[in-house]
Amino acid sequence: MKKSRIVLNVVLAASAVAIVNTSASAYSTRVKDACSADYGSLCAKYKQGSSELRRCFESNRRVLSTECVQALVDAGEVPARYLKDRK
Repeated sequence: MKKSRIVLNVVLAASAVAIVNTSASAYSTRVKDACSADYGSLCAKYKQGSSELRRCFESNRRVLSTECVQALVDAGEVPARYLKDRK
């Protein structure tokens, strides 16, 4: 009984990790797709995923494409008010 409970917990934990990794990958792919033009024109000198790139996007947030900002909001990377600031 105790062994089957341990196995069940391991399976549940592995499933949770797989789900989290899948949704994180989906967000990063969506953000990459939506922000690739902005990255190329504004912040290409910074390594993807770096703190410098985050600062570059932050300092250029008013000129980022709406698609990029929407993807960043959906991924939880920036607050939703960034979309309101655009309208």
